[in-house]
Amino acid sequence: MTLWGGRFTQSLDSLAWALNSSLPVDQRMAIQDVEGSIAWAAAIHNAGILTDEEHASISLGLGTVRKEFASGEFSFVPSDEDIHTAVERRLSELIGAAAGKLHTGRSRNDQVATDFRLWMLQAIPELTSAFNNLQSALVEQAELAGETIMPGYTHLQRAQPILLGHWWLSHYWALKRDVERLQDLTKRVSVLPLGSGALAGAPFALDRDALAKSLGFAEVSQNSLDAVSDRDFAAEYLFVCSMAAIHLSKLAEQVVLYTTAEFGFFELSDAFSTGSSLMPQKKNPDVFELTRGKAGTLIGLLTGLMSTLKGLPSTYDKDLQEDKAPVFQTTDTLLSILPVMAEALRTITVKPERMRSAIDSTMMATDLADYLVEKGVPFREAHSLAGKVVRAAGEGKVRMEELPLEAYQAISPVFEADVYQAFDPLESINKRNTVGGTSLQSVKNQIKKIKGE
Repeated sequence: MTLWGGRFTQSLDSLAWALNSSLPVDQRMAIQDVEGSIAWAAAIHNAGILTDEEHASISLGLGTVRKEFASGEFSFVPSDEDIHTAVERRLSELIGAAAGKLHTGRSRNDQVATDFRLWMLQAIPELTSAFNNLQSALVEQAELAGETIMPGYTHLQRAQPILLGHWWLSHYWALKRDVERLQDLTKRVSVLPLGSGALAGAPFALDRDALAKSLGFAEVSQNSLDAVSDRDFAAEYLFVCSMAAIHLSKLAEQVVLYTTAEFGFFELSDAFSTGSSLMPQKKNPDVFELTRGKAGTLIGLLTGLMSTLKGLPSTYDKDLQEDKAPVFQTTDTLLSILPVMAEALRTITVKPERMRSAIDSTMMATDLADYLVEKGVPFREAHSLAGKVVRAAGEGKVRMEELPLEAYQAISPVFEADVYQAFDPLESINKRNTVGGTSLQSVKNQIKKIKGE
C-alpha cells in the first residue's frame, strides 16, 4: 500500500522503489510516528473531521500499533515504503476503513518533520546524561589529583608547571559548553511543524497550539513553507555533536601521548587497552584512538548534510530524506564513545613521579621575570634578563637553580640571594591564584563551582 498511487498507471520500478524507500532508516522513529498520529487524530476529531466512534477506533488501533513496536512484535511488509506507510497499513489491518481518515489534512512532509523533531527532543536528554557522566569522571580525577604537578604545554613544548587537577578540569569546561549548546538547541527543535500540510497549511480549523502542547512542543511553526523544509535543527545538532567530538578527540589525543613510554604520565587499565597481534609487549590505547578517529567521521556527516541543504529550493524536496541517517549515526557514535571514555578515565593510573620529573627550572623562567618585576624592573627588560639566564644555564650545561649568584649578578645586579626561591614549581603554581588559574585554591574553587557549593 502506497499513500500516493492514485494518478499512476504503473508500479514503481523495483530499483527505483529500493532507492526511494526510507524505511530502513526512518523505522527508528516508529514510536514518534505513532505518538504524532495519536495527537493528530485528536486534533482532527476536535476539528469535526472524525466522529467520536472513528476517533476512539483510531486511537485504540494506534495504541495497539505502539505496543507492537515497543515489544518488537510489529512486522513490516515489502510494500511499506516508510514508517508512515507501515503505521497506516497496520492501522488499516486492525480497524478497517476508518484508518483512511487519519491522514486527512496531513502530509508526510509535515509528518516526518514532526517525527524527527520528536525523536531529537527525546535524544538530547539521553546524550546530555552521557556527557554529564564523562564530566563527572573528569571532576573525580581532578579531586583525586590533589597537589600532583605536571608540565603544562604550549606548541607541545614544556611551558609552565600546572596542577594535574587543573588539566583534568580544562576538559570539563569544554564539555560544559557542548552540553549548554545541546540545551540551547532544544528550543529550536521544540517547534511543531504538524499542521503545515505538504507546504500550504491545513484547510481545517485546527488548534495547533493545543496540538503542540499535547506532543510536548514549546511552540508552533509560523510559516508552512519554512516548516516543512527547515532542517536547521538537524544541521545544528550535527554541529554541536561534531564540536563535542572535537573536544573528545583533543582529550583522547593527550591521553594517547601521555600513555606513551616517552611521557609515561598515565597508564591505562587492561580493561580499556588492547594488544598487538605480533608484538607481545604492546598495550595500545585503542579506545582513545577510535575516539580521535570518529571525530573525523562526525565532521564528515555534518559537512554532508550541509552540502545537501545548500542547494535546495523552497519547501520539501526528497533530498531531505538524507537528513536522518547522519543524525542517527552521530548519536549512536557518541553514545558508544562517552560511557567508555568515562570508565577508561576513572580507571586510569596516574604516575605523579614521571610528571614531576618532567618539570625543570627553565619552566619557571616566567617566574624569574616576575621576580624582577617585583623588584621594579619593567617586564620587557625582565623578560630579556630572564632569557639571558636561560641561555647562560644552557651554555654551562647546568640547571638555572645551579647557576651561582655571581652569574646572576653578572647579568643584572638586581638579582639577589632570594632569586632561587623562584624555582619552586608548587610556589609557581600557587601564585596563579586568580579566578581560573592553576593554583590549588583556584582548582578547589572550580570544583566547588561545578558542584554548586
